[in-house]
Amino acid sequence: MPKVKLDAAFCLTAGCKPGSKRTDYYDTGTIGFVLECHSSGTTTYTFRYQDPYGKLKQRRIAPYGDISFAEAQKIARKWRAEVIMGGDPAAQKAEKKAILTYNELADQHLAYVKTYSRNPSNTDSILRVHLRPKWGGKRLDEITTPEVAKWLGELRHSGKAPATVEKIRVTFNRSFELALRWQTPGVKLNPVRGIQRPKIENARDRFLSSAEAARLLKAADASLNPQLGSIVRLLLLTGARKRELLEARWEDVDIERRAWFIPTSKTGKSRYVPLSQAALDVIEKLPRFKGCPWLLPNPATRKPYTDIKHPWETARAAAGLGGLHIHDLRHSAASFMINAGIDLFAVGKVLGHADHQSTMRYSHLANDTLLAAVEAGAAKMYL
Repeated sequence: MPKVKLDAAFCLTAGCKPGSKRTDYYDTGTIGFVLECHSSGTTTYTFRYQDPYGKLKQRRIAPYGDISFAEAQKIARKWRAEVIMGGDPAAQKAEKKAILTYNELADQHLAYVKTYSRNPSNTDSILRVHLRPKWGGKRLDEITTPEVAKWLGELRHSGKAPATVEKIRVTFNRSFELALRWQTPGVKLNPVRGIQRPKIENARDRFLSSAEAARLLKAADASLNPQLGSIVRLLLLTGARKRELLEARWEDVDIERRAWFIPTSKTGKSRYVPLSQAALDVIEKLPRFKGCPWLLPNPATRKPYTDIKHPWETARAAAGLGGLHIHDLRHSAASFMINAGIDLFAVGKVLGHADHQSTMRYSHLANDTLLAAVEAGAAKMYL
């Protein structure tokens, strides 16, 4: 273990001693600064020290020739100062190497979503199509708020739907929130959290009139899909979401109590939907398939429909209602109830809204009912 005064001239001519595989030259000026000379001819600057637990550790500085002697010495002195202050240069390197790429975090994010979500494919799609291509190869500590804000801004101006960009932002934000919760190395803050979310005006106000509903039902009854007429009727009569109805089971329909139990919904809560006589009439006429638990299955597979897009588009075109979304049937159900004089609170309960704000979007439809109320009050006042 030779101890010498290392300098540029010594390092230039130093070599491995004959008969040895490696010779280490320890600097007398900077404790821990070592020049390693190997019998293979390679020479390396290294730094050796004891960590706070007294364990001998080593961290390579650089191969001889990659940096100058002065630069190697400067690094050794910097690390020596860190050791004196209780630091651990090798641990810092190990921690840096342990920092995940966003692709690795995305894998963990998706695996977590699969433990509770009924439809993890939504998250998978956002990760696969938008987030992985842009950020997948970056280490988590390399992703900064200005970069993310700039990228989201570019997406908004690229013609993408505002709601799509918002889904991307929410998913990206969720990735880093999970990383913080899991104390993932390299993640000290969420670079997405501080980005201002623009206000999105994407609420639709499309409601069917009675005449339009009649045309749509006639077209649905004529569909090649034998269940479409019943699906459209029940969506209009219950205000349920499409997926809630397509995944409804016979065991959840109580004819006596005139109620349909929905175990899970978009809000994550179960609820009961009251069934009108008209809805019961539709249900009682539905075909039943032996051993099939579903209320409205695909007759060919005896499983819930995964998609009714084609028959729906054909029926709405036949009814002259191009642009009508199937979710608009839910809005129309609310419209029919409100125009019949039902108050907003009751409508919200039927629809399963998590808060009154969701129901308030229909408040303008209640204007006729409210006018009738003030007219009745005025009439009583002047009796």
